[in-house]
Amino acid sequence: MGLSRLAALHGVATSYSPSPDATVSVPDDTVIAVLAALGVDAGTPEDVRRSLVAAESRSRLLPPTVVVWAGEPLPAALASLPSGSTVTVEPEASGPPGRHPAGRPPAPLSMRSRAAAPAPAVTRPAAQAAPATAGTDGAPAPGALATAAALAPEAAAAVALAGVGAAGASAGVGAPEAPAPGAPAGTGVPAWWVPPPHGVHRIHVRTPDHRRASATLIAAPARVPQPAERTHGFLVQLYSLLSARSWGMGDLGDLADLAAWAGRTLGSGFVQVNPLHAAVPGRPTDPSPYRPSSRRFPDPVHLRVESIPEYGHIRDRATLDDLRQDAAALSEAVLNKGALIDRDAVWELKRQALELVVRVPLTPGRRAAYCDFLAEQGQPLEDHALWCALAEVHGPDWHTWPEALRDPRCPGAARARSDLLDRVDFHCRLAWLTACQLAEAQRAAEDAGMGVGVVHDLAVGVHPAGADTWAQQDAFARGMSVGAPPDAFNARGQDWGLPPWRPDTLAATGYAAYRDLLRARLAHAGALRIDHVMGLFRLWWVPEGRPPTDGTYVAYDAEAMLAVLVLEAHRAGTAVVGEDLGTVEPGVREALARRGVLGTSVLWFERDWEGDGRPIAPEKWRRACLATATTHDLPSTAARLTGDHVTLRHRLGLLTRSLEEELTDDVTDTAEWLALLARLRMLPEGDGDEEAAVRAVHRFLLRTPALLTGVWLPDTVGDRRPQNLPGTWDQYPNWRLPIADGEGHPVTLEEITASPRLHALMEVLRPRKPRTAPPGERRP
Repeated sequence: MGLSRLAALHGVATSYSPSPDATVSVPDDTVIAVLAALGVDAGTPEDVRRSLVAAESRSRLLPPTVVVWAGEPLPAALASLPSGSTVTVEPEASGPPGRHPAGRPPAPLSMRSRAAAPAPAVTRPAAQAAPATAGTDGAPAPGALATAAALAPEAAAAVALAGVGAAGASAGVGAPEAPAPGAPAGTGVPAWWVPPPHGVHRIHVRTPDHRRASATLIAAPARVPQPAERTHGFLVQLYSLLSARSWGMGDLGDLADLAAWAGRTLGSGFVQVNPLHAAVPGRPTDPSPYRPSSRRFPDPVHLRVESIPEYGHIRDRATLDDLRQDAAALSEAVLNKGALIDRDAVWELKRQALELVVRVPLTPGRRAAYCDFLAEQGQPLEDHALWCALAEVHGPDWHTWPEALRDPRCPGAARARSDLLDRVDFHCRLAWLTACQLAEAQRAAEDAGMGVGVVHDLAVGVHPAGADTWAQQDAFARGMSVGAPPDAFNARGQDWGLPPWRPDTLAATGYAAYRDLLRARLAHAGALRIDHVMGLFRLWWVPEGRPPTDGTYVAYDAEAMLAVLVLEAHRAGTAVVGEDLGTVEPGVREALARRGVLGTSVLWFERDWEGDGRPIAPEKWRRACLATATTHDLPSTAARLTGDHVTLRHRLGLLTRSLEEELTDDVTDTAEWLALLARLRMLPEGDGDEEAAVRAVHRFLLRTPALLTGVWLPDTVGDRRPQNLPGTWDQYPNWRLPIADGEGHPVTLEEITASPRLHALMEVLRPRKPRTAPPGERRP
């Protein structure tokens, strides 16, 4: 009982429910290991007792983080303060550029709480009980999003506040005397409260009986910005999109070109790409864009070298010509000789070219822009560049470096900064050049009339040996990896090899690392997609050396994580899309929708799972989502319609049943969808026409109320190969395939844009302009 109580206090689950009718106990050894990773000693009963006493003796006047949503009632932690308490808010000293005048930090806000007026008793007949407040799409406002066993009291209180805020005010808790100055009438904000500006601040409380407490205060807008109108766009893995100018893989020049063409020619509103995070160097490099070295900084392998202003002033043209010839040979091998995309070979050529580029002196204006970038990025960029420089000398796994270099704040690292100054500057320069081209891609999208632009992808974690884990060692849980518990599709569970952030460290540092990450990813984005968005609420931690079945859930302060996300998206003016596929904890989708985070709906999964299991009619889909036919982890639409994905998995030994059984179920599933499309008159060509069926699928998506409709770019040319096949490593060339046509022949960006098949498909999605005759030609 003591271990369970201790685990609950620290947000560690001692059981979980893989399905509504089943509960699985977590091994005690797992709970003890996870607590140890959080700095809590529970190795013996006596250790448990001491840790429990320490945890329960902490002051509870304020939780570690307090969230205040604009236009909503104060959280219980503030609304229930003793009358006469002194409350002081220290606004954050820094924020977006221009937020505060230089040298003049914002003045603290001081206020004194007063007793709340008693709420009048309201009696309703049973038939007229107050309805649950609806969130977006009519979903009920979130309440407690996890069991008490899975949440620390502070986190549970924060999560429960979502329900308090939605309902107006809890009975007898903080009922307002009058709206605060500037607060909309009826928001339930007491008159004594002075709303701070949006930001992450520090709040200090002193009660009349001299108790004191301090906490992080997140003042956030109520919702993230929304797309201005319904629109469609392409989903693409950038490396797979080679043009005639690519150096063996797609680059940021190709992204800008695709966005400009799609916006101007097709009226598309966005292009969503895979994570462009910095990869861990070495041969072979992990090709997965979802296991990067750093999520904060981009990978310079995506640079279009010729587009760098200094490129035209390189004097060593002979070396440059040789590099371009080698790059052309790489592209030729991928496009015409059946070779896979070789990221390592591409990077080697680009690295040599970039070494020549940085020798060209910057013009005064370019030098000033680079200096501004260095100042804006600060210590994190310097740490990242130093890690890259040290990796060139000692290898990409910092755990194997000389001990004096394993801590970025130790004297050895300080000496290395000086000794490797040129290489540190080289990697800083590459980060700047990449950021410039990311900005250019978004400008190209906006200039082409795209309402959203480039949608960037945020991976769920980072490589354990990479730059982020070296530079932020205290923020990551040592000896732990993120994964997924066993489920109906994978009885062994999953271990993704990504170390998780420590929720206690995030809270103690005011979510600094999380905020910096979001700001960096939102800087040049029209919207942000968050992979496995459920990780804002809880993550499955797997102790090192143990199978995923021996993991457990660890809760995060979802209210705080959401508030920071909403705050930074609001500052950047960007929408947010959450990948909420798979097993999703009850209440999570509702909480995300309430804050304006769009979900992800994939056609083949949209069935009435709680009813008859049949496909959901288009009008019953949620509006607040990105609707697609497939994703990078799923079969292409052509492969789904033909059953090719089943035979592929059979060849690789991935099926758990016989091929006949799998094919029978797959054909039945597909036939149900095709029958629905036919009943809705979306398949006028009839059965047996794969290309027509792909168009029908997208007609269906357009019929839904979804704000965003995503078209998998390989679907436009009939590609049948998945970009990634979960459950495989060397058995399948994950993340290394160029976009190909239905016969498996790679196609370039130029060929894709000229494809009759693409234009026939996009005609389905093209915005229709009203056909109104000029006034003089209208019929009476």
